[in-house]
Amino acid sequence: MDNERIEELFEGLGPVSIRKLFGGKGIYFDGVIVAIVIGGELMLKADAESAPDFEAAGCLQWTYTGSRHGKLVSMPYWSVPDSAFDDPDEMAIWSRRAYEAARRAGK
Repeated sequence: MDNERIEELFEGLGPVSIRKLFGGKGIYFDGVIVAIVIGGELMLKADAESAPDFEAAGCLQWTYTGSRHGKLVSMPYWSVPDSAFDDPDEMAIWSRRAYEAARRAGK
């Protein structure tokens, strides 16, 4: 996903900055990370308060198998509902949820 497309998707939230992160990209708004692009997939930040909304929308949480212990590790990032990619108003709602989760996390 190129930076121009990322900026377009987040227009409803506001101007974002994009930085390299873990072989992917970190997407920041107002000084906090709100999303990542990893393996070409856009993932939005969530927390205990917002994760149920993502799950109810059929989104998937980013997980990986830890190399040291072989256990599944869940990260606080969730896929974006497919319908949000084509609907700027819906994407604005999801990106605001990600921003609110990021603010609650204080990072």
